[in-house]
Amino acid sequence: MISQKIRQTYFTLAVALTVFSASFENAKAQLPIDPIFQKAYQNGTRDKSGAPGKKYWQNSANYNINIDFNPETRLIKGLVDITYFNNSPTALEEIWFKLYPNLYKKGVPRKSKLNARDLGEGVKISSILVDGKAKDTSSLIIDGTNMHTDIPALASGKSVNFKIAFSYTLNKGSHQRTGQVDDGAHFVAYFFPRVAVYDDVDGWNKIPYSGAEEFYNDFSNFKVAITVPKNHAVWATGDLTNASAVFTKTVADKLAKAEQTENTINVIDSLDLAQNKVTAPNAFNTFKFDAKNVVDFAFATSNHYLWKSNSLVVDPKTKRRTRIDAVFNAKHKDYYEVIDFAHKTVHAMSYKFPKWPFPYNHITVFDGLDQMEYPMMVNDNPTENRFDAITLTDHEIFHTMFPFYMGINETKYGWMDEGWATIGEWLISPMIDTTIVDDYGILPTGSSSGNKDDSPIVTVTTELKGSGTFTNSYPKPALGYLFVKDYLGDELFTKALHHYIKNWNGKHPMPHDFFNSMNTGAGKNLDWFWKRWFFEEGVIDMAIKNVAKTDAGYAVVVENKSNKPLPVDLTVTFSDKTTAQLHHTIGVWETGNSTFNAPVSTTKTITKVVLGSTHVPDKNRSDNTFNVKN
Repeated sequence: MISQKIRQTYFTLAVALTVFSASFENAKAQLPIDPIFQKAYQNGTRDKSGAPGKKYWQNSANYNINIDFNPETRLIKGLVDITYFNNSPTALEEIWFKLYPNLYKKGVPRKSKLNARDLGEGVKISSILVDGKAKDTSSLIIDGTNMHTDIPALASGKSVNFKIAFSYTLNKGSHQRTGQVDDGAHFVAYFFPRVAVYDDVDGWNKIPYSGAEEFYNDFSNFKVAITVPKNHAVWATGDLTNASAVFTKTVADKLAKAEQTENTINVIDSLDLAQNKVTAPNAFNTFKFDAKNVVDFAFATSNHYLWKSNSLVVDPKTKRRTRIDAVFNAKHKDYYEVIDFAHKTVHAMSYKFPKWPFPYNHITVFDGLDQMEYPMMVNDNPTENRFDAITLTDHEIFHTMFPFYMGINETKYGWMDEGWATIGEWLISPMIDTTIVDDYGILPTGSSSGNKDDSPIVTVTTELKGSGTFTNSYPKPALGYLFVKDYLGDELFTKALHHYIKNWNGKHPMPHDFFNSMNTGAGKNLDWFWKRWFFEEGVIDMAIKNVAKTDAGYAVVVENKSNKPLPVDLTVTFSDKTTAQLHHTIGVWETGNSTFNAPVSTTKTITKVVLGSTHVPDKNRSDNTFNVKN
């Protein structure tokens, strides 16, 4: 028999060794740092705590855009007036622009498959003025979706003005995030020349748009006037500032009512459409929108869509409301519930997860031909069932936070926004319908782990291939966030996430900013997990190695066959046919151990143990069931 004093000594020693082992493991887990991020630390633009550095800066612009859109010919003609502010510490002698519609220009390299009939001349620049002086358009260097030009040196703290007249024909088929939906409905995005991002990490964003990777734009202010023919309504990023001038009084009054009530209002109903009493009775109407501090601007138009709308208080402190819209073709029956799904999503985001007041005045879900997000706008295709309608709606609306509110570089780090939209979908969908079990991407995450296309999550998005293009952007990072949420607990995870959001909303966070912000916000060094889950390759696989009797019941020996920390979920079946669910967080693998003895305190006889749960991928599930011989 061991005395109590000796037992206590052993216990103290064991705890000390455990702490030392964990500390040693964390010391080994220092995250790799790319030289470009190390340089940002040295320059003081970013801080190793995860916060923006004392010398952090970002450029911005004011856009005044006038657009004429002809729905019949699909011709877009516009004038964009850009005042660009150089907040960087260096003088700029050239300016780079993005011409995203040139994805449809003949001869431009692209990853997306487009119908040949949609390929044309791309964006035509008919004139450009730089600080009021005409510049020869032939001097513009246009290479696919990139355009750049030299300018007189723009000193730090100064601004330059561009006035660019442009036009192009919107695509009719090959609907790649933008284009004609049907004869009277169009979703128009990426339609104007814009200044590319110049940041403290990469300088100019020169990565061309291929149709696959998504976007990276500066936070800017937009005043946009969109002229369309009579009977065509327009929905867009930002606040409509002249509703009474472009809508009939009936429609304008119903819109105003929707902005103040949780009850759904049919702002445009079938009678309004049948009587052609939607817009003001002019040959053309100009819809004016104002959007401040957003990274993009998109609009949609239709002459035959229904419009359902309501609103809710998203910030109880300020009583600020967000209006929710569902705008759709009457024949798409699934869309009649979308207004409810969207309302519940905005409520859940504001009060449940991420528990942050929805940041914008409205969100409009438009019945289109894609599954794509924009600031305050969503382009969602109709779906075949309620499950798909719910998960699609909440996924795309969740993007409001990531990448738009947080200014993420999706072109390079798609996982920093798609992963969040995926965990948002997983968590919010069951809040909308309790019967939903959303396992989006879990099976391919396990089955494709360790194959030729598998790579670390932090791999730059443009370098992803095959199955890794999906898993690295969507389920793998989402699982990382989910596992940390489980490990920290809801309260501490929310605190850490809010710390990240407070640090970087309205700015441009990079991967290490996220990891370090979460560490600081949680008050815990999570690098042991970040390194193994986000920076390393490896098969995702666990197994039950043995089930052994103990004095207190049983010990289930779980083997982790990979370097990936995974939650341990066990379903235990007893001889009396009852079952028990046991759960352990990723913390059981913190010290780098490859086996874990999961205790089962019971006086009953165990007959079977099954390892696994909905959100834990596993490459080989054949060794996840153990039949106990008693």
